[in-house]
This record gives sequence, structure tokens and C-alpha cells, in this order.
Amino acid sequence: MALQGNLRDFSITQLLNLIHLAQKTGSLTIDQPGNLISLYFREGKFSYAQNGSDPVSLAFILHKAHKLSVQQFRLIKERASGMNDKELGLLLINGNYLNQREILASLQSHYISILEELFDWSEGFFTFRNQIQPPNGKISVRINLENIIIEGTRRMRELEQLQDEIPSLEMALKFTDRPDSNIRNVNLSVNEWRVVSYINPRNTMRQIATTTHMSDLEIRRIVYGLLQAGLVEITPPEGISPPDKLHQGLSKLSVSQDEQKNLINRIIERIRSL
Repeated sequence: MALQGNLRDFSITQLLNLIHLAQKTGSLTIDQPGNLISLYFREGKFSYAQNGSDPVSLAFILHKAHKLSVQQFRLIKERASGMNDKELGLLLINGNYLNQREILASLQSHYISILEELFDWSEGFFTFRNQIQPPNGKISVRINLENIIIEGTRRMRELEQLQDEIPSLEMALKFTDRPDSNIRNVNLSVNEWRVVSYINPRNTMRQIATTTHMSDLEIRRIVYGLLQAGLVEITPPEGISPPDKLHQGLSKLSVSQDEQKNLINRIIERIRSL
């Protein structure tokens, strides 16, 4: 009999802990509107994951991990499209393109990244089925769940704390005009600059996160840092874009020239004061 429920009542870390302690073998699927993640386990070890109903190929995973060049990736798609992942893996190893350790390390990183997405899900219908194996032809690994559970618990607690500080992502941001805004110790990362470049009272934090492909945790973490630095403040949105425009790319979100100039001038002033 399958174990079923909702993440509202039984968190992903609790599910992983149960699978780990009971040394379960089977599949765990978590479904929410527009998202489906499938995880597989063998004797309490994490072995395989896929995001969506169609698993990506080994060639794509290796290309994404920078183990295959664009030319090699295209050549494999043309000449080895009929191979499954296990067959392709053997071909790459026998051809001295990659060794087994490199392939398994790339797969482990890919599978873990899929699992980690679930730590940002507050709800979703889950089903665990015993003795279900990964799709035929896919390569399984063996990953201990202990460290993943510890990291997931820490991440979920951080998200809860940030939700207290930033309750709603439907609010917008604007640059502060206070003369005491202090950017002396601000050193923005690439992702922080991406968020900063789309700050506008017309754009909600949810829109910015969706357009920049950031999770709820990532956008809240960045916004919290900007708030603490005194660069931005939360404000009600001046207008919310229609849902069909939310996914049309970065060009649909804009920053006014005055707001850009405001931030740049403060950074210039900071540099001059050093």
C-alpha cells in the first residue's frame, strides 16, 4: 500500500528521514500544480531523481556540468540518440572521453540539485511506492541521506525565518532615498545585481524571482541582505502585470533611469569616500 499525504502535514525532511531509517526501496513523487519531482531510493540510499515527467539525458547532464563541449554534445545527439544512459556511459568511458568517477559525480550533483528544490516547497501531494525502480536505462547512484537531511533542515529553518522578515513576495521593492543609507560594506554578488537591476515599484518580488529563475529562499535571502544594507525598502506594488506577461523574459521587467541613477550615484559617492 502506497504512503500518501501532503507536505503541509509531513515535510520532505521527515519523509527522507523515514526512508533513511527504515532503509526503504522505492519511489517518492511530489506533485504540485505545474511541478512534478520523482525521487528513487535503494535500501535507504538516494539513487535517482528527475524533474518533470520526461527525464533528461546523460548527455545533457554532462554538458551542463561542463564535461562535454557543445560540439561533443551535438555529435552525441546526432549519432547516439538511440542509446540509453547506461550504453552512452560505457561508450564515453571506453572511448576515454570521461571516466566512471566523473560521470557518477555529475549525476550525483544533478540528482541532489533536484531533491534540494523540494526544501523550498511548503505543500505538494506526495506518494511513496515500495520497490519501484528508476526508469530503464538510467544510471543509479548511492547517496547517503544523512547530510542531505541536515542541510535540508537548516535550509527550511532559514526559509521560515526569512518568511517572518518578508511575509509576502507579492510586495514590491524600491530604492531608499534616505541620506544615511550605508553601502560601505556592500559587495553585491552576480545574483544580487540581477535582482537590483529589476527593482521597481511596479515589479513584485514574485515577478523578479520568476523571471530570474530564483526560488523563494533565494529571492528572500537576497532581498533581506539588501534591506539590511539600507539599499531598498518594501512597498505595495504600483501595478501587477497580467499573469501571461510574467514569463515573457527579462525585457518585460524594467528599472526607471532615475532609480538606476539613484543607486549608481550612491555607489560612486561611496567609492569617493574610501
